[in-house]
Amino acid sequence: KKTVFLSPPPPPSQVIMTSKTKFDSEGFDLDATATSETSNGGVGVIYEIGGGVSKEPSAESRSFEASEEKKDESPISEAERLKELGNNEFRSGNHLDAYDHYTEAINVCPYGEGFGPTGMELLKMREEFDEQERERLIEVNRKQAELRRTRQSAASRPKRDEFEAEDDDDKNAGPATFSPPRHLYGPKLAVYYANRAATLLHLGRYGEAIDDCDVSLMLNPTYVKALLRRCTAYERTENTEDALKDAKKAVELEPGNSVARKNVTRLQKLEDERLEKLKEETMGKLKDLGNSILGNFGLSLDNFNAVQDPNTGGYSISFNQNPQKK
Repeated sequence: KKTVFLSPPPPPSQVIMTSKTKFDSEGFDLDATATSETSNGGVGVIYEIGGGVSKEPSAESRSFEASEEKKDESPISEAERLKELGNNEFRSGNHLDAYDHYTEAINVCPYGEGFGPTGMELLKMREEFDEQERERLIEVNRKQAELRRTRQSAASRPKRDEFEAEDDDDKNAGPATFSPPRHLYGPKLAVYYANRAATLLHLGRYGEAIDDCDVSLMLNPTYVKALLRRCTAYERTENTEDALKDAKKAVELEPGNSVARKNVTRLQKLEDERLEKLKEETMGKLKDLGNSILGNFGLSLDNFNAVQDPNTGGYSISFNQNPQKK
């Protein structure tokens, strides 16, 4: 007996049916879908052309597959999405909104065991390290001063070599540099912090910008953008000395970086002017101090002539008993 389809013909590869689909001599209902049938308690069945039979994936199976796909995503995927939102807001000039997105990107990153410390934890670690280093150097200087006094007061020096060896050990123990623990996604986090620093520069919050750049560079010490942004923040807080150091470091890392090279040229001029002004102020204070002491002997600094050697930069001083009054 030949089967006749009253509805449109089935798809070429398979026909989807369920256990509640009814059959008759004239064919079966092609409008019945697995979704509608299984929602009423039916079990989805796929009748394949050629006699094969398979079940439709259950809701639990689809949920499991979705969860597996989610597992395949990087733990930092959401942070990357938030960073892009921040970039879009920054390009549009919405710096507060950009700041919020970068902050969210920083916050959703994984931290702790197996990943690494937070930015705040890094800053605290560095602060504690610097304090310990200051205390260590004070102790080193105290020991060296004590050794010098011991040598000077000793009637005989049978242990001179021992003292010198101990002193040399202290001299070799110079200032140490903080080495922060690594973060699994350090380079990515460095970008988030440096980008947030860029928004802080526009918002005039220069101290916070410096902190964010500090964290960025602890996470990625060779990140030139963070160096240049911290350079800008230093300059705007009138710290040309540290600004120049960052600019020079940026040129060292990227010799072809035109922005960094221009910053070095400009900041070097500003720093030279600052040092010259500082020298004049210091000399003025020393002159006042010298005159106050020499005045007790009927003299003043006018009795002394200082001439600078253009080749060495040193000074030669001569005494004049009867200086000409100006």
